[in-house]
Amino acid sequence: MSDLPLDDAQLRVVDVLNQLFPDEASLSQLEKVQEKLADNERQLQQEIDLLTDELRRSQDPNRMQLIQEMISDLLGQMSCIREKASESEAVVRNITKDIQVLDLAKKNLITSMTTLKRLQMLANALTQLEDQVKEKRYSEVAHTLAAVKQISATFKPYITIPRIMQLWKRVQHVTGEIRTQLDGEFEAFYLQDPSKPAKVSHITEACAVVDVLGVDVRTQVIERYVTLELKEYRRIFRASDEAGHLDNISRRFAWFRRLLTSHENEIGRVFPAEWHVSWWLFAKFVAITRDDLSTLLSKADQSLTLKILLDTLQQTIEFESSMSKKWATPLDELLKATSLPATPARTMSSAFEPHLGIFVEAQDKALGNMLNPHRNPKTRGSLDTVTKPSTANSTPRPSLAATDHEEPAPIVMPSSTELFYFYAQSLEQCAKLSTGQALFDLYGVQRKWLKIYAEDVLLATLKRSQTQVRKSTDTRFDAAELQQACLVTNTADYCQKTALELEDKIKEKVGEAFKGRITLQSERDLFLSVISGAINWQLHELEVACDGPFVTLSRVNWSVMNQVTGHSPYVDDLTNAIDQVVELVKPLVEQKKYLRNFLDKACSLILARFTNSAVKSRPLREIGAEQLLIDLGVLKACLLRLPGEALSSSGYVRSLTKIATRLETLLKVIVTPVDPPEGLILNYTLLIGDASFSNFQKILDLKGTPKPEQNSLLDSFVTIASTKPELESTSFLTSLDMDPPATVMVGTPGPSRAILPLVMTPSSGSDHGVLGVLSSPPLSGPSTGSSADGIAAKGNEQGQKREVFSDIRRFVSFGLRRDAQPPS
Repeated sequence: MSDLPLDDAQLRVVDVLNQLFPDEASLSQLEKVQEKLADNERQLQQEIDLLTDELRRSQDPNRMQLIQEMISDLLGQMSCIREKASESEAVVRNITKDIQVLDLAKKNLITSMTTLKRLQMLANALTQLEDQVKEKRYSEVAHTLAAVKQISATFKPYITIPRIMQLWKRVQHVTGEIRTQLDGEFEAFYLQDPSKPAKVSHITEACAVVDVLGVDVRTQVIERYVTLELKEYRRIFRASDEAGHLDNISRRFAWFRRLLTSHENEIGRVFPAEWHVSWWLFAKFVAITRDDLSTLLSKADQSLTLKILLDTLQQTIEFESSMSKKWATPLDELLKATSLPATPARTMSSAFEPHLGIFVEAQDKALGNMLNPHRNPKTRGSLDTVTKPSTANSTPRPSLAATDHEEPAPIVMPSSTELFYFYAQSLEQCAKLSTGQALFDLYGVQRKWLKIYAEDVLLATLKRSQTQVRKSTDTRFDAAELQQACLVTNTADYCQKTALELEDKIKEKVGEAFKGRITLQSERDLFLSVISGAINWQLHELEVACDGPFVTLSRVNWSVMNQVTGHSPYVDDLTNAIDQVVELVKPLVEQKKYLRNFLDKACSLILARFTNSAVKSRPLREIGAEQLLIDLGVLKACLLRLPGEALSSSGYVRSLTKIATRLETLLKVIVTPVDPPEGLILNYTLLIGDASFSNFQKILDLKGTPKPEQNSLLDSFVTIASTKPELESTSFLTSLDMDPPATVMVGTPGPSRAILPLVMTPSSGSDHGVLGVLSSPPLSGPSTGSSADGIAAKGNEQGQKREVFSDIRRFVSFGLRRDAQPPS
């Protein structure tokens, strides 16, 4: 008993019982086990009593009072120690009081002696400086003046003392004399008489004095020199004179280069290198020229041509770039280093910024001229479309392999590659001219023409195809129309991808103030809508190709059929038509995700038309339903093999199986004989699983049950269904339209109708009907709806992204595909 885990927190009663009674024979020891357990219980109670007594003693009030008294005594001792410490501190402070007074006196004495010594040094240095200034010994003046300024700075707190005030005034007076004297020296040097050349060493020593006087004096000296040097420039290149006109901009730059060469070889050598006098010359030249250019450009206004503007701006940018390379310093840093803090550094080329609208307007006009032929339906056949094969006798799949006399068909419309190549060129050119408002305006123009290209070229292609008249008896699909729809799909995908790269490129080049306003998302969404419309048109051609077999199915008289021998003849025509269309589309669509989406919707479309045709051909009778089951099996096998290994996916198979299974269930119920009625009703409740009166009546109508018999069957159905509470109120039959439309696909491709409306009744949005799943086509890949469906914007497959904007040379080779298309 002692080894039993009775004090274990995880005690399991069953385990203990199994240990006490391991077998049936041990049950005879029941009394002994009870005695042991009772003994164990007594021992535990004794332990509990001992612990209780110990706890009671620990909580004795007298003991707690004793502890509190001891704590009170301890606190009193600590207070006494604190008082003694304070008394000791006061005694020590009193003892060291005299020592602290002596230390303060010593400190004051040392400070006084140091101040008097510095005062004597200042007076001596000041006297020495006055003598050096009179004798113009500038090398010595520089050192002495620096010492005087350093020593005098220490006396600033004592400026109210008369003696120090007197010396301070002498310092200011001497400094003023030095500045006046230096101004005369530099003025004489700038305007030196050739007969009395100035000593270069003398001016160099004067520059050292200027550095001691401070940055303001140095700036004044440099600005005076720069003003004198550019005085002749102002006179020669006045905006009112011929030399100052825009077309003579190169003469300005040539003149400055000569001036800079003369400065560096002659006068400029006397200035210290750290003064960067050449930079100051350039900055002043930039300021004068920028003002002149602003005046000239404003006067020219309407008469200013794009050629003059670009030539002048290009020369200006090249000149500024050459100066930046000469001094290995970025232009902005160069101008900033030579400008006042309150004055913003502006380049000469910034004068052209308000007038670059001419360049943007020219790009707008050029884009219009480029795309107008593609927007004109009379010229499109020779520009972007593929050659139309004849469909008079058959619908052969055109060969995609180039023969000896044929060029390969383009993957995308050449106009799209030309458009983005032009965008790349104009963007690079504009970024060299300006990264501000002009580049932002160019972005607006490019955005506008992207929208026009999507609507007036791509969407217009689909709309023109849709409006072409066909004979009512013509059930052959148009191979050229399919090729055109595939070409539009590829082109729109290329455009929406390249538009994203274009957006990144613009953000990379445009100024910080405009980066947050750059977006081409709405244009990309528009191209996604074009893709949706193109896929819808491919489905339209598929529907046209399958229309004949479906019409045949809808006209079959099942009531005269007495046996089932195999699948119907129309099934062969239907599968052949499906295979022809799909095999034509597969090699023409470049992106697999769009092929998958086409196949998903094609599957939904075919099964929807099959359902409609079967409903129209009623009464089906039992034999007709059996025959349709066989035909549906053949059709399902055809649809399963459509994607092939490369495009097949579990989503496609799952969606196809779901729709086909519902249709098979419907036909299996119709196959069930009416007699006995209970068998039909029981089969209905098992397969369909609802208690809907109207749904059961649909089955009777499809079977062709006479009205008198229907009444009794409906009564029996209501009676039996009322006893089965597990039945649902609706099922997939709820959305089955007993008077279906002639076609499934309606509408015109365009951004306003981006999703294929595969619906059969207004209520088919429900997911319970046979065609309920068709109202939202199954997706094994990205859908081809609007941008909200995320056709390709968020559905780019791994490895499928085509980089088309990162290298301009690719635009060139891509644009050459226009020459490779077949002749019209």
